Amino acid sequence: MSDVRAIPPYSRRPAGSRGRDVRFLVIARILGPVGVNGHVRARVLTDFPERFSHLAEVNVGDNLRPYRIQSAKSEGSTVVLKLAGVDDAATGKSLRNQEIHIPIDRAMGLRGDQYYWHQVVGLRVKSDDGRELGVVTDVFRTGSNDVYVVGAGSNELLIPAIEDVVLNIDVEQGLIVVHLIPGLAEKP
Repeated sequence: MSDVRAIPPYSRRPAGSRGRDVRFLVIARILGPVGVNGHVRARVLTDFPERFSHLAEVNVGDNLRPYRIQSAKSEGSTVVLKLAGVDDAATGKSLRNQEIHIPIDRAMGLRGDQYYWHQVVGLRVKSDDGRELGVVTDVFRTGSNDVYVVGAGSNELLIPAIEDVVLNIDVEQGLIVVHLIPGLAEKP
C-alpha cells in the first residue's frame, strides 16, 4: 500500500504514474458491494486512510466519474463507502475493481523527508561517487521499504529507499543521490 516514500510507503504513490503528468492520486480500489443498499468495500491504497472521513467527493474509474461520499467507515485495511447514486448491490458490483482517485491538490501534506511516488518517478539517479545510474522508472513497495527501479538503457538497478542508500532527493533539481552499498551494484 502506498503513495508516499517515508524513510523509516500504494503514496503512498499513485499507482501506474510512471512519469506522466499526474493530476489524480489513487487512494483505494473497490472490492465489491456490501449488503443490498449500495455500500461498497474498498481496499485502502494510501498511507492516510483517515482521509476518507474528511472527503466529500472522490473520482472513480478510468473516466474519473465524480461521486459524493455519503458515509465512510474504516475497517482495518478496507473502508466501506456509501457513494451517492450507488443505491443497490448491482450498481455496487458494477464498480468492482475500479480505482478511487482524488485530485492531486487534495493530497495530504508530507514532511520534508517524504515524497509521493509520482514525484520520484522520472528523477535522475547519481551515486555519491559521481556515476550516473539512470532514471527512476517505477517504484514498488516491499514488506519493509519502497524500492526505486532505476533504468539505464537495457539495464535495471533496484535501489532500496532506506537511509543508508538514499542520501538525498532533490525534486526541484530532478536528482536523487545514492550510496551504493556492497552487493547493490557492480562497478563498471
